[in-house]
Amino acid sequence: MFIVFEDRASDSPVVERVWQSQSQRAGTFHSMAACNWVMVVTRHEGKTFLTVRGPETKATMADCPANGEWFGIHFKLGTFMPLLPSGQLLDRNDLTLPDASGRSFYLNGSAWEYPTFEHAETFVNRLVKQGLIATDPCVEAALRGQPKPLSQRTEQRHFLRVTGMTQTTINQIARARHATNLLKRGVPILQVAYDAGYYDQAHLTRSLKYFIGQTPAEITRGEEQLSFLYNTDGT
Repeated sequence: MFIVFEDRASDSPVVERVWQSQSQRAGTFHSMAACNWVMVVTRHEGKTFLTVRGPETKATMADCPANGEWFGIHFKLGTFMPLLPSGQLLDRNDLTLPDASGRSFYLNGSAWEYPTFEHAETFVNRLVKQGLIATDPCVEAALRGQPKPLSQRTEQRHFLRVTGMTQTTINQIARARHATNLLKRGVPILQVAYDAGYYDQAHLTRSLKYFIGQTPAEITRGEEQLSFLYNTDGT
């Protein structure tokens, strides 16, 4: 694997995970479908910049330069940036924010110092206080299995506004990523299909090819690089 990842849990109510990575050489990797939006700080060839990335509804191939360093803040479902709705950033329509000084970037008319892996939560807390990150209680409640008394159409509207996706798509992506984690741990393919709730192995294979970009056997072999995948049990 030419990209090395490290990640940690977060005590922030709006952050799912914080990760950092570096590339040992140039190459291409499978960018898996993902439900969450993320802020990524890139350091490459003496330049630093921050990119806001939206969710991805299917797997794609992505290029990675050599000797790059990245640090990402993976936000929880139900959070969003009112200025940058996830629907506008969906499927690699990323937005790189303008650099201010080499040590800071511009957001909402103000200069912000680039965050670090160690102090991500301090940076996020400031964004929340300024109203630049918000949460939607309707989406959060539905994801916990405690939906508010809303019509199906209204609930769907909330999901599309906050995440850019329907709840059905979110569930499909989460299941595919869970199955991928099981395969990477060495769980047999047929057992993964059963544990992850697929009809059969063929159903599992179609789902993983679409959302992950690899078949179950390819994931098990681990010969090709995947994008960041934290364990779905939070470990």
